[in-house]
Order: sequence, then structure tokens, then C-alpha cells
Amino acid sequence: MRILIFHGYLLGGTGSNVYNSRLAGALVRLGHEVHILCQERHPEEHRFLSAAGDWDSGELRVKELPRPADPPGPGRATLYRPDLGGLLPVYVADRYEGLQAKTFAECSEEEIAAYISANVAAVREVCELVRPDVALANHLVMGPVILARALPDSVPFAVKVHGSALEYTVKPDPGRFLAPAREGLAGARAILVGSRHTAMSLWQAMGDETLAERTRLGPPGVDVDHFAPREPDAAAAGVRDLAGRLQREAPPAAGGSASTGSAFDRDGHAAGIELGRIDPERDILVAYVGKLIVSKGVDLLLAAWPLVLEQIPRAKLVVIGFGAYRTGFERLAAALAEGDLEEALLIARAGRSLEGNGAPVKALGHLSAFLEGLQGQERERYLSAAAQLGDRLVMTGRLDHEELVELLPACEALVAPSTFPEAFGMVAAEAAACGALPVCAGHSGLAEVTSALAEAIPPEAAEWLSFPVDDGAVEALASCLCGWLGAEPGLRQRVRTGLVETVRERWSWEGVAGGVIAAAQGKLDTLQLP
Repeated sequence: MRILIFHGYLLGGTGSNVYNSRLAGALVRLGHEVHILCQERHPEEHRFLSAAGDWDSGELRVKELPRPADPPGPGRATLYRPDLGGLLPVYVADRYEGLQAKTFAECSEEEIAAYISANVAAVREVCELVRPDVALANHLVMGPVILARALPDSVPFAVKVHGSALEYTVKPDPGRFLAPAREGLAGARAILVGSRHTAMSLWQAMGDETLAERTRLGPPGVDVDHFAPREPDAAAAGVRDLAGRLQREAPPAAGGSASTGSAFDRDGHAAGIELGRIDPERDILVAYVGKLIVSKGVDLLLAAWPLVLEQIPRAKLVVIGFGAYRTGFERLAAALAEGDLEEALLIARAGRSLEGNGAPVKALGHLSAFLEGLQGQERERYLSAAAQLGDRLVMTGRLDHEELVELLPACEALVAPSTFPEAFGMVAAEAAACGALPVCAGHSGLAEVTSALAEAIPPEAAEWLSFPVDDGAVEALASCLCGWLGAEPGLRQRVRTGLVETVRERWSWEGVAGGVIAAAQGKLDTLQLP
């Protein structure tokens, strides 16, 4: 079957990028012919791709890529990179090689119209060339409206709603973005969501009662052949090998094009040095993987870490991510380590404004409530433990998704503390596949992941999977981590077994790929209701 996918962004990193990369790879393994339109500029780094094309010369030119000795499957995938004229609209602030990234909210109507037009023209040309049987549009805006305008009536398509476009773009500004979202969804055979929470948020935002009839569950998957448990010696070796490999990368040249000195840069050499600070035989590792932005709740995790260190002195927090709040995060870590709660409170009250880009001053209320509540001996114990943050906190910056395969099996837990709705907890599922306990904020798609995992583990451990996001979130998060890290070995082993088995049964990429095809064909009876 010939399948066209419109993604619009990259094939590496986090979230929808990983979803589309893994989906296309699974379709190739199943023997399908895949044609994916996105802005990936390094197709040679993705083994499932056989060819890549672009319009850089003024017309579409496709070239074959070197074929690996052990091809990933009997199918074939071709990437097409439309010429956007230098501007890429995004949902949250980010950096893209060769493009100026601006949030949709910052883009003018003319800029958004030009973006849609360029992609519509590219999709039409690819359709004429390959004649797809079905198609998939990613993101509520602008992927669906692009396919709705570009595809001939003979090509049915589905829409995959990841959450970011809905929560960060359409819902904050329905006056601008509701109309194109509705236009795109109108022609879709099915709408895939990662969780019931996302489905309900979508239905409410769209104000269209008929959407529920076409909405089905379509969560991301996990590559269970790679994200898998390892024996302690093998897990430790994986961390050391990754650190050494990254250290051998050349550091970005000062002032050169490889580095802008921003929180979005990837610096493999620096990441390797940070990972080299880990003693995998001694340290008890807990990871955070995701964007360093306020809505991900990274402030709550950082504030909770001294509480964890009070009880688990060998615990080490590994923060893997990048984003506009990295400077704010580092300032908060420094203030806590220095025992300067007044400065920490100022940072909490500054809130999103520390992300830059004209973000409003909106206090981090839960963090402020925790810091303001520290009194007497409790305050002294907290500050004593916080003084160890410099040694017990590792910040790698951006890592590739494939590199997590080497790190997560060495971790005892992973924290997903988002304060904003999440369509699905992909990284939580990947951690669980490695035997690491995911400790997640108790809402949206994260709660649906932890609910599924809770059914497979002993009840006394299920309570450690989730914590409420309120003024007690910092203490609750720390309690979950301390409960798990201090549990007796027999219970921990039973929990790990349940986590791994559940992920393998529920979230394989081949199953996800089959669901996408069924959705595009409109076979709704074969798909699960949210």
C-alpha cells in the first residue's frame, strides 16, 4: 500500500517527531511504500529512508540514499522537504536548522497563508507522482487543512492529534485557528487521539458534536526491541559507552554556526562530560526527558529533589532536555543549592517570563506555595539537602531519541511532572518498557498511561505511579520517588516485570501502524473508542 504522511517538522528529538519516525519505520517493516513530507534535513541519518527529495533547485529532485547492508524491512520510504521560504510556524518556541521558527501566535496571516500554500503545492506534486492509497495528517493545524486542500477526493485520510497544536495554538486563539482546524477535520475519515482526555479537549474546543463519531484512540508506540530491560552490568556499560561516545564528538566552535549559545543547541561533547559524572554502579538514577519549559513542571521536580536526597542520598537526577526555561531552571537550581530561598521565590514568582519571548509574568503557584511553607527544622533539613544539588544533578541538554535507549535501562525511575495536558505519555511508556517506574502528573494522557500500568503491578506500588498537581505537588512527587527507591527488592522486581509486560502487550509500533491505516480507510469499527 502507498501511504502519504504529512508531518511538517523533523524525524528526531521528541514527541510527534519520534511518532512519525517510528510510524514510518514500522510501515516499512510491514512492507508498505511510505511518502513523508517534513522538514528533516538529515535523511541519511534515518535507516528506514530509501530516498529523499527537495525543491531547493526550484523543482522537485529526488535522490537515492545509501542502502544499509541490513535494510529495516521489505517496504520503502521516501522523504520530501518542501521549500517554505525560510519560515516555519511552530507551537512552542524551538530552533530549526536552516529555518526561522516562529510560534503560530507570532506569525502574521500572510505568513501562515504562505506556509499552507507552499505545503499544499508540495503535497499535490507528490500525489501526482506517487498516487497514494491513503494519507495521514499530523497536528490539528495546519497538517489537516493542507491535506484537505491538496489531496484528490480519491485519497482518504486520517488526522493524528498530538496535543501541542490543540493546547498551545488553537485553544488559546480560536479566532485565528479554529476555522482552519475545522476545515481540516471535516474531510478526515477518522481522528486519532492519544487519550480520552485529548478527545474531550478536542471536542469541546471544536464545538462539533459529530467529531466524537469519528474519533478513535491512536496512541504512540514503543520500540520494545530497543527499549528493554538490561542486567545491571549491561545497563552500567551502556551509560559509560554513551558518555564516551558523546565526549568524542567535537565541541561546537565558539561563535560558529554549530552553536548559537542557546538552550536549544545540541552539544554532544558537553552532554558526554555531564554523563561522565554518573557512577552507574553507585548512583541511583532518576531521569527527566522532555522540553525545558514551564508547562512541563520541571520546577516541581527540581524543588522535590532535595526532599528525595534527604532519604536517598545516592539518588542522582538526570535532566535530558532543552528549551526556553533552561536558564530559569539553572537559576532555580543555583538558588536552592546556595540556600537562597528568597531568590528561589523571586524565580518562582517570575514564572514564564524567564522563558523570554515576551512571555507574561505568571507565578509558578505550586512552587511558590511549597517554598513559602518551609519553616523551622523542616526548612533547615531541606536547605542542607539542597546544598548537594551541584553533585546530584546532571543536565545533558538535547539528546537524540536513540541515545535514550542506552540511558533509560540504567534508571530506576522517570518523572513526567507536566502541569499542562499531555496527549499521551510516550516517554513514560518507554521508561516502563525498560523497567523504570514512570512517576507522572495525575492528569490527561499521562494518567491514562499510569492507569494502564497500575493494573499490572502490586497495589502497594501503584500509588507511586502518579501524583496530583496542586500546592502539595512537590511533597507528593518526592513521596512517590522515595517510596519506590526505598522499596524492598522483591516488590521492585515484581513491579518491573509488570511494567515491561504491559508495554509489550499494549504499545507496539506495528500495532500503531495498522491502526493508522485502518483510520485512514475509515474502518472505525476496528479501532478503540477513547
